[in-house]
Amino acid sequence: MCFDTALGPCGIAWRCVSLGGAPFGIERLQLPEASADLTKQRLISGWSGRWVDCPPHEIACLIRRIQQHLLGVVLDDFQDVVLSLPGASMFARQVYAAARTIPPGESLSYGSLARRIARPGAARAVGQVLGKNPVGLIIPCHRVLAAGQRIGGFSAHGGVETKMRLLAIEGGGFSSARHC
Repeated sequence: MCFDTALGPCGIAWRCVSLGGAPFGIERLQLPEASADLTKQRLISGWSGRWVDCPPHEIACLIRRIQQHLLGVVLDDFQDVVLSLPGASMFARQVYAAARTIPPGESLSYGSLARRIARPGAARAVGQVLGKNPVGLIIPCHRVLAAGQRIGGFSAHGGVETKMRLLAIEGGGFSSARHC
C-alpha cells in the first residue's frame, strides 16, 4: 500500500506470516518516486503479494512511525521491525543486519561496514547489496557513505539528493563532494 510522507508518497509491502513471533514481516519499503503511481508500480514490480488499501494495526503503526521519522519529529532506528527478505543471500543478510545497527544521525563507510561483518575487502560488494536494499529506511543504506564521509551513490529515486535529504532529516554529517 502507498502512504504520504514529508518526502512524498512511500509504499510498503508485507507478508502475513509468523516471523520471530511477529505476525508480519516487511518485504518492501519503497521511498518516493516522482508520483504515487510510480511509487506503487515500483513497489509491486516483481512482488507476488496481494495489494491492500487498509493495513492491519501493526502496519498502520509502522507507517505512522515512518511518517514521523521523515518529518524529523521522532527519529527511529526501526530495529524492532521484523523483515521478510525472501531470496536474500547470507552475505546480503549480514550486510543488512550490520547496516541496521547504524543509529540515526550517524554513518559508516562501505569499508567500515564490510569490516563489521568480517569481510574487510568487500566494500564494493557491500555497496552492491545495499543498492538492492528492498526496505530502504528500515535498512538504513542512506547512512552508509563512501570513504572520507563523501556521499557516494544512492539507488532510490532522486539519487544522492534523496540520500542527502534523509541524512539531513537525521542530522547526519557528510561531505558534499560527489566523488565515489
